[in-house]
Amino acid sequence: MKTRAGIPRGRFPVPLDDVLAAYRIVRAQSPRGVILGGASAGACLAAAATLGAIDEGLPPVGVVLTYGFFHAVHRRTEDVQQRATGHRRITHSVWALNAMNRNYAGSQAELANRLAFPGGHDVHQFPRTLSINAEKDNMRASGDTFAAELSGHGVDVQHHVLLGTRHAFLNRPGNDAFATAVSVIAEWSLSRIAPIGERKSSVGTPWSRD
Repeated sequence: MKTRAGIPRGRFPVPLDDVLAAYRIVRAQSPRGVILGGASAGACLAAAATLGAIDEGLPPVGVVLTYGFFHAVHRRTEDVQQRATGHRRITHSVWALNAMNRNYAGSQAELANRLAFPGGHDVHQFPRTLSINAEKDNMRASGDTFAAELSGHGVDVQHHVLLGTRHAFLNRPGNDAFATAVSVIAEWSLSRIAPIGERKSSVGTPWSRD
């Protein structure tokens, strides 16, 4: 199977086609470019859509990836202090995440599809990328690794780990972590598309930066 742009996709994946369809429409109306972004599974989808857009010759001007996972096989976070706690200790256990990946891909063979899980593939054409991970998150191992892979391919990456946070902090707008992350994303995004005179000053840094 191929898309209308002629990109081989195997039998895979409908969500990616939906994202790319919306991206093409928005990009056609955005002369200064589009930033693609997502969180958790959406971050993986955004990264895959970035590869698809690059394949079509329509790259975004930037990518924002928040506490995402990008690899077909999850590995345990080595530092026990960085692992998920509470109910996510079970729902986001490595075996459960790997089962979810296989279900999404549809087959063992499709786990190797770069447009399913971009991690471990050639990402040298990626645009500038902002990566924000939660400190205590079983998915952090993949997020940290993908940021390192981007950097290793020469991509301009800002990679942050927001201290004291857990997965899905963007779902809680009343928390300080939400406000901090949104401010960082907004400032970074403006620096990608706004003239120098329109850029805002830097915010504080209550996170670690790799």
